[in-house]
Amino acid sequence: MAEKTIIVTDKAPAAIGTYSQAVKVGSTVYLSGQIPLDPATMALVGDDFEAQTVQVFENLKAVCEAAGGSFNDIAKLNIFLTDLSNFAKVNEIMGRYFSEPYPARAAIGVKELPRGSQVEMDGVMEL
Repeated sequence: MAEKTIIVTDKAPAAIGTYSQAVKVGSTVYLSGQIPLDPATMALVGDDFEAQTVQVFENLKAVCEAAGGSFNDIAKLNIFLTDLSNFAKVNEIMGRYFSEPYPARAAIGVKELPRGSQVEMDGVMEL
């Protein structure tokens, strides 16, 4: 197996469990799930869905950059939503961060997420 490199940045929330922000194996980076925590305070950014989604994208962006990449390098993105009626809003916000060609993506409805978050995202980046 290729050597694992652990990716860590203080520009994204510290891990709140037994995981790393990201792990690089070869040229592939596995991005752990990000919820809308402010990295400075480790508090949820609020109840507004748009604000939470923007914070998640900002957190993912920081981890991508710490790994030496960007959103252009994401091959697969998973989005977890506690309310699938927010799907159109996610698409609109995602359009601010990504341009074509878009990554492969899944949007998954879930009952609940850590800390009462409305959205969580993880992904795979190829450098």
